[in-house]
Amino acid sequence: MSEYDNTNTGILFKNDVGDNPKRPVYRGNIDINGAKYDIAGWVREGKNGKKFISLKVEEPKEGGSKPRTPEPKIEETDDIPF
Repeated sequence: MSEYDNTNTGILFKNDVGDNPKRPVYRGNIDINGAKYDIAGWVREGKNGKKFISLKVEEPKEGGSKPRTPEPKIEETDDIPF
């Protein structure tokens, strides 16, 4: 039995929006040519009244929502090394 090939496929799950209307209604992931991405979807309504899903694709965040490492401070001195 061979392993299923997930290349160029994705999946969305219903997301708990809670009391924040800006949260995506759907969240999941997608594989595009072997690269994995996070995907989010919002239910919107067009000018003609028809509903559609607006999507956003991002590179996955490593380790969840951890803060960025601050850049090291460079000390300025008047000493010239040469």
